[in-house]
Amino acid sequence: MGQFYGSLQSSLRYRGSNSTSSVLQQILRTAEPGCLHKTAGQGQICFSGGLLFLHLSEHNLNMGANNLNLAGLPLPARRWSPFNSIKFFVLCHSLLQLSQLLVSGYMKSSISTIERRYGLSSQKSGVLAAFNEVGNTVLIVFVSFFGSRVHRPRFIGGGALLACLASLLMAVPHFLSGPYEYTDSISSSIDNTSTVCQSENNLNTKPENQSCSQQDNPTQHVVYPLLLLGQLLLGIGAVPIQPFGISYIDDHASKKNSPLYLGLLLAATSIGPAFGFITGSIMLRFYVDFDKLSNGNIDLTPKDLRWVGAWWLGFLVASCLIFITALPYFFFPRNMPDQEDADDVELRPDCVKKQTDPIQELSLLQFLKSFPQVALQMMRTPVYLLVILAQVNQAALLAGLATFMAKFIERQFSQTVSLSTMMIGGVCIPVAVLGTILGGVVMRRLNLSVSGASKLCTGAVLVCLFSSLPLLLLGCSTQKVDGVFPLGSGSPSCSAGCHCPQGAFNPVCGSNGVEFRSPCHAGCSSIEFDASGKPKNYTDCRCVDGLGFASAGTCGSGCSHLLLPFMVLLAITSFVASFSQTPSFMMILRTVPAEYKSLAVGVQYMMFRLLAFLPGPVLYGSVIDTTCILWGRKCGKQTSCLYYNLDKFRQRFLGLMAVFVGGALLSFLLTIVVLRRREKALQPHCKGKYELVNGNQKTTEKDSSEEKELKT
Repeated sequence: MGQFYGSLQSSLRYRGSNSTSSVLQQILRTAEPGCLHKTAGQGQICFSGGLLFLHLSEHNLNMGANNLNLAGLPLPARRWSPFNSIKFFVLCHSLLQLSQLLVSGYMKSSISTIERRYGLSSQKSGVLAAFNEVGNTVLIVFVSFFGSRVHRPRFIGGGALLACLASLLMAVPHFLSGPYEYTDSISSSIDNTSTVCQSENNLNTKPENQSCSQQDNPTQHVVYPLLLLGQLLLGIGAVPIQPFGISYIDDHASKKNSPLYLGLLLAATSIGPAFGFITGSIMLRFYVDFDKLSNGNIDLTPKDLRWVGAWWLGFLVASCLIFITALPYFFFPRNMPDQEDADDVELRPDCVKKQTDPIQELSLLQFLKSFPQVALQMMRTPVYLLVILAQVNQAALLAGLATFMAKFIERQFSQTVSLSTMMIGGVCIPVAVLGTILGGVVMRRLNLSVSGASKLCTGAVLVCLFSSLPLLLLGCSTQKVDGVFPLGSGSPSCSAGCHCPQGAFNPVCGSNGVEFRSPCHAGCSSIEFDASGKPKNYTDCRCVDGLGFASAGTCGSGCSHLLLPFMVLLAITSFVASFSQTPSFMMILRTVPAEYKSLAVGVQYMMFRLLAFLPGPVLYGSVIDTTCILWGRKCGKQTSCLYYNLDKFRQRFLGLMAVFVGGALLSFLLTIVVLRRREKALQPHCKGKYELVNGNQKTTEKDSSEEKELKT
């Protein structure tokens, strides 16, 4: 048979006038019966009775038979296509996830700007930030069921196009709304005296109901529902992207390259929100209506409390990026040729059967019936439940800080919106990503068991708690605002004859260090302009002691020098908090049976959404609203908050963060207690150290002498 194979090879290399079929016929007539044994997993070529047979292994029948023709000979090489390359798929999926998560990060970076533009409370903006989790939570359960039953690349592409549409929808309210009005007019005159104190004889006002009827645009009532709908569609579109992408890569990449590809995907997933915050920092430097007004008609600067940046522009950019990165998925095949290497061949002999996923053997109705039972069974496992509770506390902490930390920095340290978002995207998120990576490296280097991982997580969260407590002391006190803070301060009688509108908001800083809501509330009757024609100082102010003038703009909190130490401590806290992410995730995988790992991860992320990502931003927003000391009003309706009690803002906002860190610490401590009790319960029966592996106890030291005798 060796002569047969040698003749076959030399004949196939021959390029003369004889055809391949005639060469094969000549060899078959002269060859002796027998079989040629190939390497493991590649099958056999046999000859008997003048016929040529190919005996394929089960692996070849399932995965590699399409590379051979009926005679067992290699087919002509396929024309190369990037859509048959798993490397190209990894590249496309990394770009798609980066673009999709960029939208999520951008939304959080713009939340305070949207709040100011449309007069939303922090609670409403928290609901808006969390609303994308609604559709995601409802549909994420079905991902475990559909798995490989569907054309995953096309489902990913369809979800991406839906996310593209959602991002476009998020920008629509800007085009439906009229120009941004950052102050209420008292006079229709064109001499820029509308914001100063005017006597009743010089006052030219319109009735309030007439002014409000002119400003009441029916499209204003659909702005918030449109934003909610966009967030809902964004969450639904994101459902198939990450789970189907990871499973597709894991199924078609070689075992050697799969960790590398998933690591690249994780890196893109991590930097996506950071790019979103950085994009927000850039876009919010442009005025919201720059497409409707010329530069000469824009009187505000980014340092003004009334400034609203072009929040809508980033959604258009992100929509274009998602659309471009979604197109390749409609050209990828349902099943891609596998990456083969020597390790794969040796690890997959014919006698080894692939593990079957029990989920794929169920119908949809059976899956829906069994899912609650399996989920409850997992939640009854003490270690699994405690780790989930710890992760939920950390996820709620992350959801709230990602949504409102930029606003906190803006208000607490008198910084611009763009600088605040840049600090989150350029400092906090990269440091958190680094902590996640190093946590995984430590876990691998030390080869920690479940017990060791729980101790590592406990130590990391404990350090996080100690580093977060000093943040409560680094902040600014509330500036003195006439008639607002302290309560009962100021003398409203000095501006009583100025007929200041109820909703006027144009902060000025008096020469006595007291801030006023507007020049009118300061009793100022004259204006000094700079070279560009913009107001510089307001003079003849009745309510300002001493020199009697006020400068345009807020007085500020006066402690911006504390921003640097605050950011250093916040970066340390973010790094240490993220250090426990990888070890806690590995604890989840090691405390459930192997066949239910995918369901365990599904339950984990469902709990994240139900208990953390959905209520977290709403809870933080509600807490922030309790610190407001002056709400804006327009046409008799409450709008966004104008002034906060900064001391209460800092104490309650960061105090809630400390509560979540404490909850995570308590859960990890209880995990250690449960593991120690389980270990003590097993010590009387056999010697050695024990760890949980796939929900079962595993001996990590040598068996005792009694066990050896029993085995012999």
